[in-house]
Amino acid sequence: MHAPAPRAAAEERAGTPTGELDELTLVVRAQEGDVHAFEVLARRHQEALFRLALRVMGDRGEAEDALQEALLDAWRRIGRFRGDSAFSTWMYRVVTNRCLGMLRRRRPLPVETIETPAPAQDSPERAAERDAGMAALTRAVQGLPDDLRVCWALREIEGLGYAEISAITGAGEDAVRGRIHRARTRLAEEMRAWR
Repeated sequence: MHAPAPRAAAEERAGTPTGELDELTLVVRAQEGDVHAFEVLARRHQEALFRLALRVMGDRGEAEDALQEALLDAWRRIGRFRGDSAFSTWMYRVVTNRCLGMLRRRRPLPVETIETPAPAQDSPERAAERDAGMAALTRAVQGLPDDLRVCWALREIEGLGYAEISAITGAGEDAVRGRIHRARTRLAEEMRAWR
């Protein structure tokens, strides 16, 4: 019979596996240096954080790099998280800051098409039209200034409220509302031909 791993043994003594702990407990454990607790937190939020990074960066490879760097940043700075906002809000801010930093270091922005599988009942013409429309939308989103694109993605893709977006971006709620409005207006103008 094998002896349980130290972490598993500690979890058995505690009565709750790390993956089943609530977020606050995981944050506290991560702040105490528990890498496994941080890994659980990262896995819980990884999908949403990647969607944000992909929308901001516009390139799958760069989004993956940005997310990895952001997770490293978060691990290094986990002790600075004070719980003034939700952990997810803090992580969105870390990812946003990493993405914006990467964008400042490079130009022009590459455009990656959004991969959406065509429903089986679509004709080839309809599928081609939809793909072209999605490519046009991707280009339009990537053409937005960084601050507008970040606010738009957090609102329209992630469904966050204005207060959360304000906390993530560091801009006031009125500025966030204005950025989202300007982004929507620009996108509507760009996509007018696709209506």
